[in-house]
Amino acid sequence: MADPTPALIAALHHTADRLAQGAKFQWGHYGECNCGHLAQTLTGHSSGELLEFAQEREGEWWQQARDYCDTSGYSLHKVIGLMLQTGLSLEDLVHLEYLDDPEVLRAVPAEALPLERNRREHAVLYLRAWAQVLEDPRSAPPAPRREPEPVGML
Repeated sequence: MADPTPALIAALHHTADRLAQGAKFQWGHYGECNCGHLAQTLTGHSSGELLEFAQEREGEWWQQARDYCDTSGYSLHKVIGLMLQTGLSLEDLVHLEYLDDPEVLRAVPAEALPLERNRREHAVLYLRAWAQVLEDPRSAPPAPRREPEPVGML
């Protein structure tokens, strides 16, 4: 889970507000998807610039996060590096793209679940819930207890 920095919390609120107010949203577009919108807010790059950066190498946001290297020289890796400086983790980017961080989802109203990654209103709900969790980690109900799963047989 991200570090709850004031800059990140403000960016989550701002991004949710922009989306709620009708900013162009396309899940399949690097600059207009869930991660792309947060990247715009945190870095000031336009959706077009983010798309251009993404074309330097193959992969969706989750793949870029998985392969991230701060010395690669790839423009999108520089963007990810800037995002990480605000308190995000690489895992946060993967979860954001798919709207699936369990801790954030516990703060989403049950009637809104399951969230669909390519729906604007679901991205808004997720971003607001994430900001809420970072502002007050106690706002998310505790995870349900599960029986441990066996790791395998010898």
